[in-house]
Order: sequence, then C-alpha cells, then structure tokens
Amino acid sequence: MKHLLITLPFISLWGCTALLVEQPPGECPGDPELPTELVAAFEPVADEALLNLALGAPKRSGLCRGKVYKTKKDVEIRLYRAWNSTHPKSRLGAWWVFDRPDGKVRKYRADYAICYQWSPMDKLTECNLKAGTKVVVGTGQSARCSKYLTYPASAAKRIYVENVSESVSDCRDYDALFSWEPPIKQFLALP
Repeated sequence: MKHLLITLPFISLWGCTALLVEQPPGECPGDPELPTELVAAFEPVADEALLNLALGAPKRSGLCRGKVYKTKKDVEIRLYRAWNSTHPKSRLGAWWVFDRPDGKVRKYRADYAICYQWSPMDKLTECNLKAGTKVVVGTGQSARCSKYLTYPASAAKRIYVENVSESVSDCRDYDALFSWEPPIKQFLALP
C-alpha cells in the first residue's frame, strides 16, 4: 500500500504531461483555412479558449491545428456528423464535417481518425449551423486506436462545435445501409 501511495502521484503527473505534448512543427498536414466556397460565410475571430478545446495531443485525436471562425448573418451552412446509434447522446457531438460522407467507411475513418471502438458510424445527421456561431476548423490530429492501429494526422478538414444543441437547427437523421462492392482488381483482371 505504501508503494502505491508513493507511485500514484508520479503516474498522475506522467499522465498529465502526456496530454500536454505538442505536435512537432511540420507534422500537421494541410492548413486550417476554410474551403474556398465557404470563405464568404465566415469571419475569423480570436478565441484561444475555444481553440484549445479542439486541439489534441498526438495519438489522442482532436485537431492537429485549427482556426476559430464565426458564421456571418444570413448564411446557411450544412454540417454532417456520422455517429453511433447505440449512444443516442452522440447524435449532437462536437465533431462535424462540411461534406456529406461518401465512399468507403475505412477511408472516412482514416481521413478523420475515427477509431472503430468509438463508433460504428451507423447513423448520419445533417444540420444547419446557426448564424453567429463560433466553430474551430482544422486538420485532424493522429489517433491511436489500439496497439495495431494508429491513424496519422490528416489534412481532412473537420469542425469542432461547442454547445451543439444551441448551435444547429433543422437537423435530419439517416440510417446506414449495407452496400457491398467487389474489389476493383476483379474488374481490372486481364484474360
């Protein structure tokens, strides 16, 4: 028991310092700038506290780098979130994307560093982002899912929204469906 009481504070300190590790310069692909078609709908704002909520340490997900923006008046921005139907409260989680998910699930997981343990992504919600809402837009931090799988940092843009239930409106939900395609190599086989 005595050894446990002595060791526990050191383990706690190590755990805290591990969370504070910053990404080495040059290891965050992409940039936190808005897609060209959305620049007119947002204005950059300073909010270091919000930015810090979205930034993550290497292998712990979150944003690798980001920038805070505020939606302008009279704009309608659609956001999308893939989530886990077995956890209904995850429907309006903090992480969103600008483009409707399409294509292979494994690519989407890799682009946005979504570990399989976190979500089967069997539901999709799309919502309008309300005018005057502050968001953090950035590129993804790496995520360690297991000793066998770590997603690297990614240039794919993701959006962090705090207090989502107050920041979105006109939401619609969709169910995932099985859709199986043969591997491409079967089509490319020569006689």
